[in-house]
Amino acid sequence: MVKRQRKGFMIRLLSLVVVMLVLSAAAILRDGRIFGHDLRQTHAAVASVAQGSDTLEVQPDGTFVVNTRVLAKDVQGYGGPVPLKIHIDKDGRLTVIEAEPNAESPSFFDRAKELFSRWQGKTIDEAMAEDVDAVSGATFSSKAIIRNVQRGLAYAKQRSQWGEDGSVGALETSAPPIVALIAVLLGAVVPLFTNNRRLHLVQLVVNVVVLGLWTGTFVSYTLFLRLFAGGVSLSAIGALAAPLLMLIVALLYPLAGRSGHYCAHVCPFGSAQELAGKLSRRKLRITPRVLRVLTALRNLLWGVLMALLLTGTCTAWIDYELFTAFIYSSASVWVIVLAMLFLVLSVWVPRPYCRFVCPTGALMKSVEC
Repeated sequence: MVKRQRKGFMIRLLSLVVVMLVLSAAAILRDGRIFGHDLRQTHAAVASVAQGSDTLEVQPDGTFVVNTRVLAKDVQGYGGPVPLKIHIDKDGRLTVIEAEPNAESPSFFDRAKELFSRWQGKTIDEAMAEDVDAVSGATFSSKAIIRNVQRGLAYAKQRSQWGEDGSVGALETSAPPIVALIAVLLGAVVPLFTNNRRLHLVQLVVNVVVLGLWTGTFVSYTLFLRLFAGGVSLSAIGALAAPLLMLIVALLYPLAGRSGHYCAHVCPFGSAQELAGKLSRRKLRITPRVLRVLTALRNLLWGVLMALLLTGTCTAWIDYELFTAFIYSSASVWVIVLAMLFLVLSVWVPRPYCRFVCPTGALMKSVEC
């Protein structure tokens, strides 16, 4: 029995090492960095620290630049999308807002651009609270500008823990990290000592409200790659305590025989699905054959996505996992729609996204071999 347990532990440990190596390789291929060390030695140029579409960049002087081309691609002016670049200095204040090429009529757009001055010089929170009205005579263009700025600021606020060198720790935090840490601690520790259903129900609600809707804290490929690429600065340990504890629960708990603990007791989207499932006792019956097919399809999907990530063919998919629906102010409309559809399906099928789709869950599952 002891030998079998040791063998199982060694297999899980080896699986964890393989996962760490794969994530390291993905970080190097995507960002050219590993734990904050630039392997491509391109410090003179602007260093991208976010999506493959350069949604978030950092310049040598520490200025952050948010590009809304992807964030607000569904926002239309009179002639089409109106992407902006929002510059935010190290103190968290907006310094410059510049327009990207667009199809708006120059005369109308130049009038709408007068709005830029309304946000400049303000902190992210002050700018988000600014009540800005559309410019008369350029309504479509100005409304598009307002929505682009709102989404860009929301994205910057949620991603503000990523530092100027790609590590964690800069700008202002988006929500009290101590509250998120307490929520994760409850999910990580309490289930180890009790299986009380009422406590579990409370934990599910806390996960959805605090970790999901309030702080947008969850384990995802985006979190994995940013940590592996940028590392963690010592000054940001406090702000990142909750995400780091989540990673410990997700990757190290299985070594101690607590497989699936993160998914069952911490993950906010998994918790939302479980809560939705409590709305009806009637469940769709899935035959073993169909279950095997769905599991195989999930593994196939994960394999394809990992191949895309490791070959650099398409890395942007990591920013479209359904967890990002919690950051609804900047999430893609399609991500929000899909998340809602899976929540509705959860009423009759227990945790369908977790069981049959989730790429991050499949990655963590590989450690539980």
